[in-house]
Amino acid sequence: MGIDYGSKFLELRKKNKLSQKDLADIAEIGQTTISDIEAGKKSPNAITIEKICLALNVTLTEFFAEERPQLESELRRLVDTARKLSPEQIEYLQKLLESMSKD
Repeated sequence: MGIDYGSKFLELRKKNKLSQKDLADIAEIGQTTISDIEAGKKSPNAITIEKICLALNVTLTEFFAEERPQLESELRRLVDTARKLSPEQIEYLQKLLESMSKD
């Protein structure tokens, strides 16, 4: 079973007393994207997850910690590795991850 991004983002958005429009403006993404994610119509990509988490003042580690506590060290290792990549490599990695998540 995958992560229910919509429910988690909705809960955090309400906790921060933000409307979908407020969150979209802060995260610099479309309000329709927020609505679709919260409704379960769309799964966010890695960059969108990061933008929403930043807008909600939640680290990626905190966001994923409730799902799998062991994920914290795995995410930290991935982020540390990703920081060493060039912009082109990051773009390639994102496309690879997106293609993997479609399977």
